[in-house]
Amino acid sequence: MCQCCGVSTIILHGDDEVLLAAAVSDKVRELIGDGDRSLMLDDFSGEYLMGAVVDAASTPPFFTERRVVVAHQHDGTNADDVAMLVSYLENESEATDLVIVWHKGRIPKPLLDAVKAAGGRSVDVTPPTKSADRRSWWEEQVAASGLRLDARAMGSLTEWLGEDLGRFDALANTLRSAFGTTTITADMLEPFLGERGDVKPWDLTDAIDAGQTTKALVVARRMMTAGERHPLQLMAQLHNHFARVAKLDGPNVSGTADVEALTGAKGFQAEKVLKAYRNLGSAGVRRAFELLSAADLDLRGGTGLDEDVVMDVLVARLSKLVAPVSRRR
Repeated sequence: MCQCCGVSTIILHGDDEVLLAAAVSDKVRELIGDGDRSLMLDDFSGEYLMGAVVDAASTPPFFTERRVVVAHQHDGTNADDVAMLVSYLENESEATDLVIVWHKGRIPKPLLDAVKAAGGRSVDVTPPTKSADRRSWWEEQVAASGLRLDARAMGSLTEWLGEDLGRFDALANTLRSAFGTTTITADMLEPFLGERGDVKPWDLTDAIDAGQTTKALVVARRMMTAGERHPLQLMAQLHNHFARVAKLDGPNVSGTADVEALTGAKGFQAEKVLKAYRNLGSAGVRRAFELLSAADLDLRGGTGLDEDVVMDVLVARLSKLVAPVSRRR
């Protein structure tokens, strides 16, 4: 593993496809940074041969310092494919960051052992929903990252992160650079947390789904001004949310069991997705994607508008697709 560049191989997995997609997007964005995505990234999804993944990971990057290889595993991996990955990990390229995205099934132990031996790690991107369990879950993530935090610092970090895995890796890299193996206290940690973070990832989509325009605008601005999310990251979060809602458009959905089967959302989350779809309807879902597409073009320079303005307009328009309950009475 190339120590200067952080973890060079990581397995991302979890039961929630939306959170998994967001975690992959955040990880790829972090690894590429200001580099040229078209030159740095090889993304393998759908049907492909594991040999192609290994070849890409083993090939030195062209015109860039590093290569990022993403391999999506949807239907498990046979023994031969696992053996190929294990063999690669025994002599992995120091110029390659390999991201293995495990969508379904148990991750083979030989692969987990090989990733760990190579200095990489496996990350479950679905944090527990109970706060008591979440503390223990984050403690495991911190330990796996090589950081040491005292109890107060761990409490501050847990509160700051909530269920948002996307912010952890970049923060962990910064803390490792600053403190190494020194035990980090709450006072040492505080400057790195910035303004914060009692803004949960779902606060924005909950406000939009409820038609609470003012609240949605305030949440979006706080997420951006506190440095928690770049506008393009917010776009990805919103797109993932409405993509999940859109899965209910067409099938005959009668309850949360149907929602769970179609979207992977569980329990209360499934109820929220169902409520969002019923409030929007087919026309609302289509309009949401039209607004997202237009805003995406604007963020990429289509109109020259300021990023904050683009996001304000998008969030306001999305929230107005749903009339608040008080208006519907």
